[in-house]
Amino acid sequence: MYILEAHASDVWQMPSNIKQNIVFASPRSIEERTAVADSCVRNLHIEIPALLDGFRDATEAAYTSGPGPFGFHPQELQAALTRMLD
Repeated sequence: MYILEAHASDVWQMPSNIKQNIVFASPRSIEERTAVADSCVRNLHIEIPALLDGFRDATEAAYTSGPGPFGFHPQELQAALTRMLD
């Protein structure tokens, strides 16, 4: 799932992204978001289907946690996935 750009050059640019020439500004339209997502899929050689969050960021809002990696709790994810499969 491609959500809003986490390290957009106009918000918070990672030095490692600059070094690797991975620099994207926050998309201002769904077409721009689609182009950035497509670039990520191609450059990362992702072979599974990729989905695009809508411009209202509903998926990002529904599944967000605290700032990563500190806000990520694998046990909570495992429990949520288990509940979904039951």
